[in-house]
Amino acid sequence: MRDLYQRLNVPPQANDEELQQAVARCPNSALRQDAEAAFAVAKRRADYDKLHATLSDIGKLRTQLGLTHGAHWQDDVANDFSVPPDEIVSRHDKLVDRVSHVVKLYNRWRGLRGAWLLIAIFTIGTGLGIALGLTLSQTIAA
Repeated sequence: MRDLYQRLNVPPQANDEELQQAVARCPNSALRQDAEAAFAVAKRRADYDKLHATLSDIGKLRTQLGLTHGAHWQDDVANDFSVPPDEIVSRHDKLVDRVSHVVKLYNRWRGLRGAWLLIAIFTIGTGLGIALGLTLSQTIAA
């Protein structure tokens, strides 16, 4: 399906008068006939607008998933609703990056846990030994 708004170079919010002027200026007779058929009756335009919105959403979704048409489709009717690929990372990729980061931090903590446990036990033992030694030396001296 063609994106008639794009092909006529008018926004989807254009009023009926702007659409009629764009259709009248259109040099392609087949495109002009399609536009007249879609926009001549208010109900047909409403139906076309619903379908246009759905196909536009699908085009945006395809772009976010990295599914764009190849170079040989770029100027074809099949590419009318495809949005140019953006450099924005998809939500899935962001989620994978965040989970990977958390897993890395967990693995690092897990690897150091044994060493930190030994250091903590040694520190606590040394502190208790010193405290006990000071207590004993004060009781013996007294």
